[in-house]
Amino acid sequence: MARLTLDDVTKVFTDDSGSDIVAAEDISLEIDDGEFLVLVGPSGCGKSTTLRMIAGLETVTDGDIRLDDQLLNDVSAQERDIAMVFQSYALYPHKSVRGNMSFGLEESTDLPDDEINERIEQTTEMLGIRELLDRKPGQLSGGQQQRVALGRAIVRDPEVFLMDEPLSNLDAKLRAQMRTELQRLQEDLGVTTIYVTHDQTEAMTMGDKIAVLDDGELQQIGTPLECYHRPNNLFVAGFIGEPSMNFFQGSIENDVLRGDNFNYHLSESTREYVDGLESLTLGIRPEDIEVGLDQMGDHCFEAEVVVVEPQGNENTVHLQFVDGDGSAQFTATTTGQTTVSAGDRTVVKFPEEATHLFDGQSGDALKHREIPSNRSLNSFV
Repeated sequence: MARLTLDDVTKVFTDDSGSDIVAAEDISLEIDDGEFLVLVGPSGCGKSTTLRMIAGLETVTDGDIRLDDQLLNDVSAQERDIAMVFQSYALYPHKSVRGNMSFGLEESTDLPDDEINERIEQTTEMLGIRELLDRKPGQLSGGQQQRVALGRAIVRDPEVFLMDEPLSNLDAKLRAQMRTELQRLQEDLGVTTIYVTHDQTEAMTMGDKIAVLDDGELQQIGTPLECYHRPNNLFVAGFIGEPSMNFFQGSIENDVLRGDNFNYHLSESTREYVDGLESLTLGIRPEDIEVGLDQMGDHCFEAEVVVVEPQGNENTVHLQFVDGDGSAQFTATTTGQTTVSAGDRTVVKFPEEATHLFDGQSGDALKHREIPSNRSLNSFV
């Protein structure tokens, strides 16, 4: 059993001028045995630094990292029962696939050659690269090199897998294929896994849980659907989801949220969430905006289509308010059968039950969209 725990882990670097740079601050995580956790966030948010501290490639400035009951802070990287897959694959160009996969075992264990070879053959068979054992990395495609890097980690039979953006060098189609393969492998092996990515699509589709980081701080940890439908704050709401959530800032006047190009009536039940606040941000997912209504009604607006991006089964429609100055654009997602073109005028609706509300000052979530009573959060799509 391998349960990994991070308790208020902090990493501080010192630059050439002697100033401190906080790369990760008070990160606390619990990754259960066999769980697949994805660390996600924009570049520079501290996710790779956190992964490298777990691997032992960076020292911990403060806090504790434990694998089950063992404190890892002062344990060297080679003595941790952890295998890491790097973004660059880090294969030895002069060694064959077999040589790359056997090197770590030969250097760090006393396993006999026949057992090492047996592990390699079983792993390459599972990965579908057994016929490549005698080739050098330069003779392999990107996807094949990625499988070799994964195989090198798998043959070690570690307690924990760490993966640092391992798919970022692949083309879009191969990335989608490898996402599926990685999920299948992790489920088959049952190994505790931490996966780092800046791609929220990978985070949503791969992880049992996702941990969202920004500027070195943990913003939220939960299942993908919890982070999508119940974001803790504006950052999580805007980062998780593609296209991103639409945001409208304004001040509260009686029962209306008034913005520069946007006036939205708040019902009595909604006003209970914002009692005492002066500024507010309203958020709504593109797929929750109704487009092409025949007539105006509650929470409806006249809008002009700016750009339509056909996706096949759906369209991403960029719009602006007819009565606005064009600065407040928003995005809606419609079915592929919905026919709208740039320049068209239409009626859109922002259903109040589908809206999120955030504190205009702190960005903290105040209200989330309603989930139908006949559906659980985990089944909601």
